Amino acid sequence: QVQLVESGGGSVQAGGSLRLSCAASRYTYSIHCMGWFRRAPGKEREGVAAIDRDGNTMYADSVKGRFTISQDNAKTTLYLQMNSLKPEDSAMYYCAATMRGGGVCLSESSPAYWGQGTQVTVSS
Repeated sequence: QVQLVESGGGSVQAGGSLRLSCAASRYTYSIHCMGWFRRAPGKEREGVAAIDRDGNTMYADSVKGRFTISQDNAKTTLYLQMNSLKPEDSAMYYCAATMRGGGVCLSESSPAYWGQGTQVTVSS
């Protein structure tokens, strides 16, 4: 079992920045990747960014060049640095863990564990 707790959401104007954090209750070698997902009102939840156990990162096309995913050395804290935010980035952001054999890291169907979410609102 892995508990995930997000923090760092808030309201910001377009062009601004936010940094999200996700604290994991423990690290296990069974984790294949950690990722950030988001759900905007009326839309499906989508993968935003992920990092696998080897440190490889992957991003949705809509956030490439603006968002950066990272982890601390202990791999118990996940970050998402979000720059040049746009109103369309407004959503509930979720931290998630995909276990080995769980599927593609950025797929919404892959994670076995989810955080409660943190709201990001970007105003124009």
